[in-house]
Amino acid sequence: MRILHVVPTYFPAVHHGGPLFTVHGLCRSLAARGHEVQVFTTNIDGPGITPTPIATPVDLDGVQIQYFSCPLIRRLYWAPALGRALHHTIGKLDIVHLHTVFLWPTWAAASAARRARVPYVLSPRGMLVKDLIARRSRLAKSTWIHLIERSNVERAAAVHLTSQLEATELERFGWRLPRLATIPNAVDEPSSTKGNIASDVAAITSEQPLVLFLGRLTWKKGLDRLLHAFARTQSGILAVVGTDENFASKLVKLAAELRIANRVRILPRTVIGAEKERLFAAARLFVLPSYSENFGNTVLEAMRRGVPVVVTPEVGAAQIVQESGAGLVVAGEPEPLSAAIRLLIADLGLARSMGDAGRRHAARFTWDHIAMQMEDLYNNLKHPVYACGARAPANA
Repeated sequence: MRILHVVPTYFPAVHHGGPLFTVHGLCRSLAARGHEVQVFTTNIDGPGITPTPIATPVDLDGVQIQYFSCPLIRRLYWAPALGRALHHTIGKLDIVHLHTVFLWPTWAAASAARRARVPYVLSPRGMLVKDLIARRSRLAKSTWIHLIERSNVERAAAVHLTSQLEATELERFGWRLPRLATIPNAVDEPSSTKGNIASDVAAITSEQPLVLFLGRLTWKKGLDRLLHAFARTQSGILAVVGTDENFASKLVKLAAELRIANRVRILPRTVIGAEKERLFAAARLFVLPSYSENFGNTVLEAMRRGVPVVVTPEVGAAQIVQESGAGLVVAGEPEPLSAAIRLLIADLGLARSMGDAGRRHAARFTWDHIAMQMEDLYNNLKHPVYACGARAPANA
């Protein structure tokens, strides 16, 4: 099968968050299963550009990636050369898979796919949540939805969601939705613990018992309510680690106001490889108290390493945690969140039992298994009746 994935930015940049890694995990696994997988993306890499050839295929794990420059309007990832490449390529494809919304490449690819009558799958990646839109850039995103994104969604052959929670949030818009396919993310095998460990990570992991948050430092992750909850505990060290989105200074200030600065370690940088493994190995528990999270890759990562987890109901992976017994799903208010943290700090036997349950359950979330599910979806969409957004039969 000839598959094109269109994503605004792509591997190997490491600071764009979980969706970037999940897209590559899917692509490389589809390629390993014998499919011809291409990726069209831009050369935007955070505030700079990716040092890769432009409009020339680059092979990465069997995936052919083409980067296109954004001469203007970087905020929307406008890349006219990408649009021209779509025009020449799209008619030769079996499936187009679009990742994220509210950006120009998704719009351009959806339009090109409809013109060529090639079915496309759209993965919103947690961006189509009413409460998030109301809180951030409401006017701009509401206008974009009215003019562009609603049509992109309704005319897709299918919309891919990573959790039932994300599907429920999408249904709240009241649109005429095509087929909804809920396929979760997967996680890679833990990497080696051998390697250079920076002094800041070494210092954090020497303190016990350690409560770990690992992810982007942004308001969406609920880090303010994590600090308020931790202020109600009497023991333990809280490590808040991850790429900073201009939020770390607010956390430092809040920790000081709550008089827990002496028990909070904030490390505002990307941590991968051996350093990431060291953090998980040292953690008594992992906490993800997000206000909104379509899935939560770090939850599966913690489970895969036998670390018990505490999550809020707004995390897409909460259902997996609950079903597996890998941890606790609690409300994000200070007292229930604090009680869960206190319980797992105090009861080492319970923490280990939940960690073992999580390790066993997470082992089934392999990329090959997820790629097989996506492959089945693609095969069911290749029939021309779905190419322009017609609703699939209920038993499709």
